[in-house]
Amino acid sequence: MTAFALLLGAGCVIGGDRASGEITVGAVTFAENQIVAEMYAQVLEDAGYTVGRRFNFQNREALQPDMRSGTIDLAPEYLASLLTTLDPEAEPSPDSEDNVSELQRRLEDAGLTLLQPSEANNTNALVVDSATADRFRLEKVSDLEPVASTLVFGGPPECPERRFCLQGLRDVYGLRFKEFRPLDAGGPLTAAALSSERIDVALLFTTSGIIAERGWVVLEDDGGLQAADNITPLARSDVVTQELADLIDAVSASLTTETMTALNARVEVRNEDFREVASDFLQQEQLLSRS
Repeated sequence: MTAFALLLGAGCVIGGDRASGEITVGAVTFAENQIVAEMYAQVLEDAGYTVGRRFNFQNREALQPDMRSGTIDLAPEYLASLLTTLDPEAEPSPDSEDNVSELQRRLEDAGLTLLQPSEANNTNALVVDSATADRFRLEKVSDLEPVASTLVFGGPPECPERRFCLQGLRDVYGLRFKEFRPLDAGGPLTAAALSSERIDVALLFTTSGIIAERGWVVLEDDGGLQAADNITPLARSDVVTQELADLIDAVSASLTTETMTALNARVEVRNEDFREVASDFLQQEQLLSRS
């Protein structure tokens, strides 16, 4: 039995003392997080739950206080990023099971529970357009070191305080960019800025559908900065029942990195509505009763 399975077997599904059937799902405002959160919401509604949605959080730092206070019951999270948010001194691993174990110890006192992690591993990626890659002969993140001081870097506003963003790029690679422009979390603002050459280097996500569409280059993380950031449901412990865990874990079991990249492309590139994308996928995977 894996560490993932042991989480539920070790008493994580506790049965809530909250009003059964009323769940509020939260999400951060980028395509992938909203798609997965909508999947959670739809499978719960299909099972008879009353579901509220708050998909307008700008980042994890804004969402997490609402989970702790009980305003949000369930949200998609990312293992390594969540771990370093909860404990800046933690050392995330490339092994997702190690990150699950470290997280579970820290979440218990907060009244939060990890459900089944998915195989979909979405880590930060440094991305440049093909012209920039050719000009500076960029293939790896370490190739940026001689030229970073001449380049403009764009990413989420919280990037300067994030270990896997500017902090790590400085500490692991020695990168100090000419300028940092705060944009969004791997979303349309960052993509548009790279397209229009307002930035030279973008912080996007490895499952971003727009990267291949635009022919952009993902720089290899040759210094091993990024850790396992599998998409994982995080729930308030007092709403977790076996039924809820089974429903949400079935969603996780269906998600792979390749799947999420394709779903993200439908929203990011083809401008489809994330609600329809989520519904189509759930029906395809026969995770809704009407499938």
